[in-house]
Amino acid sequence: MFGVLLGVLFGLLHLYLWKRLVRDTTGPGRTRRVLTIITIALALLVVATLTLPRRIGIAASQWFAWPGYIWFGLVVYLFLTLLVLELVRLVLRRWVRRGPLEATATAPAVALDPPAPVVNQSRRLFLARGAGVVAGAASASLVGVGMANALGPPDLLRVPVRLRKLDPSLAGFRIAVVSDIHLGPLSGRGHTERIVRMINETSPDLVAIVGDLADGTVAELGDLAAPLQDLVSREGSFFVTGNHEYFEEPLAWLRELDRLGVHPLRNENTVIRRGDAAFDLAGVNDLSGRSIDDGPDFDRALSGRDSSRPTVLLAHQPVQVRDAAARGVDLQLSGHTHGGQLYPFHFVVDLQQGALAGLSTVDQTQLYVTRGAGYWGPPIRVGAPPDITVLTLEP
Repeated sequence: MFGVLLGVLFGLLHLYLWKRLVRDTTGPGRTRRVLTIITIALALLVVATLTLPRRIGIAASQWFAWPGYIWFGLVVYLFLTLLVLELVRLVLRRWVRRGPLEATATAPAVALDPPAPVVNQSRRLFLARGAGVVAGAASASLVGVGMANALGPPDLLRVPVRLRKLDPSLAGFRIAVVSDIHLGPLSGRGHTERIVRMINETSPDLVAIVGDLADGTVAELGDLAAPLQDLVSREGSFFVTGNHEYFEEPLAWLRELDRLGVHPLRNENTVIRRGDAAFDLAGVNDLSGRSIDDGPDFDRALSGRDSSRPTVLLAHQPVQVRDAAARGVDLQLSGHTHGGQLYPFHFVVDLQQGALAGLSTVDQTQLYVTRGAGYWGPPIRVGAPPDITVLTLEP
């Protein structure tokens, strides 16, 4: 069903692009036929890129994943740019038509209904081709900048967070937060190694990985995740599932992470101590886990905690903060949004999740959302650079 919906969506997008960039800019003949065939091939490439990797494997799909995902990004921005230019076409609609010829001085005045205006073909073609050039240049520029953002090193953010009930002995406690690494056909082992190196250079007290580690199986991507065993922190590394963990084999990934020294928190909590001071660290499963009876259980995750000390909760999706706030959690750490990844979809993500990135407060619970260190789908981030965040806890 998912593949059918994708096919219909991208079929309609490519039909619109064909009309504006091929049919409107060329005349009947060989050029139009060739460009039509190319458009159909590109549409099939995108659908194959989105649907085939899970069927034929990561290794077999790598050769078409790069061009497929890059064209995916170009399709998005070509469509959006041309949609904006529709307003220009509407304003210039009268300009591309020529009115009836005026009567000459020697011609007899005859009362006739004015003929319908005729399209000026040269003006129509000029406008169509001009719109195509503008859309192509704008889209290529956005995708180029977006790829540089996505494939470059994540921003390293340092954010102070004040917590009620935090013992002064824990002042300055540093939590490195990373999410949405998205190991897959476009990411190599170097992607993970860079993330681990950047985290270790901050000398964190604790590392929190809040979901969406990989888009494939352990057999295919386990080697890419292996550098996580080199994470160094005083209190250890912890993990909660994201929605993408449930696309493949969540239990296998949880076992692999545990083997690498990254401890899953599956609707459970642990106490983080420094001398006599402490706070509770809890984690809940992602909402997608409900599909296999492995969804979030807040009551179980928060059972046994000490109400006299703060509770920090790891939960992949920001929208889960409502349940956290209802149970008196002090701070929730989340990812999932990618900061929107592709502007202007920021607005849709913010509306659906209630938070996009950064620190906010829901009731009396603070929520921090990282934009994530990787990307899903196209290796493009426009207006949403990747990040790794180090939170410094203060009383």
